[in-house]
Amino acid sequence: MPVLYPHDYNDVQQLSARSFTSSITPNATQRTTLIVAGCYILIIGILWHVPHLKLIIYPFKLLTVGFHEMGHAFVGVLTCAHIHSIELDPDEGGATRLSGGVTWLTLPAGYLGSSLIGAALIACGFDTNASKVACLVLAVFFVCTLWWARRNLLTWVLLLGVSGLIALFWFLNEGEVLRFLVLFIGVMSCLYVLWDVIDDTIARKVNASDATAFAKIYGCFPSQVWGVIWLIIAFMFFILGGLVGIIAFKESTAQQEQDAKHFLPVPGSNGAIALSLSTPLALILGTLSTTLLALL
Repeated sequence: MPVLYPHDYNDVQQLSARSFTSSITPNATQRTTLIVAGCYILIIGILWHVPHLKLIIYPFKLLTVGFHEMGHAFVGVLTCAHIHSIELDPDEGGATRLSGGVTWLTLPAGYLGSSLIGAALIACGFDTNASKVACLVLAVFFVCTLWWARRNLLTWVLLLGVSGLIALFWFLNEGEVLRFLVLFIGVMSCLYVLWDVIDDTIARKVNASDATAFAKIYGCFPSQVWGVIWLIIAFMFFILGGLVGIIAFKESTAQQEQDAKHFLPVPGSNGAIALSLSTPLALILGTLSTTLLALL
């Protein structure tokens, strides 16, 4: 059995420290992504609070509300709840009507679920291929939302519009800019959670907020304290999304361009010709299309 002497142990520690530092140090491509994300934060912050200009990001605000409601719904399904409907209203609010389930999980799942989705999208926004996978997962989310909100015209218009935008970015430059749209949606989702928790439960007490309902049922703390707890967790998700993106996706822009040509390529491109659509991807897309037609 090998024996580590003190100087060997120090070498291992230094090597581990250098490896960790290298992992969390962004390369040139990642620094660009971080700069873009920072610009998104600034732009969203301005558009969010300026009258009339806020209409520019209105569809994305409703989309983040949809993530919030889907958080309630998915955790409800996992805890054996029956989902009656999902609604999005013009005031950027939403409602998930369900019965049964475990309320101490379903109530916080709105904010925490949408912040987790936002963090995952931010991480995927560091890589083109990861963004393509994220869009396929979003397609499943959209189908589930449309199933539960099939009588809500606004939800249909919103999700079909966002789906069209994703398809457009997928075809632009063979999908290489898709990751910046995914990054924007992720940043938007995380910021919505942070600002909405502050607005609804900390800055002012809203009787219909999730934190207020949670405090009424389980007590222990007032709604503002639960709001702070959820806010801290959401902020941790936000930071974690960026760290995961930096650690996991070290490919340069050129490498991502090459990889994207051979992974879910744009139909008609050289990569698409090399990769026949008689793959499991065709089955996935066919299933989603069939489901949407059934909903219609």
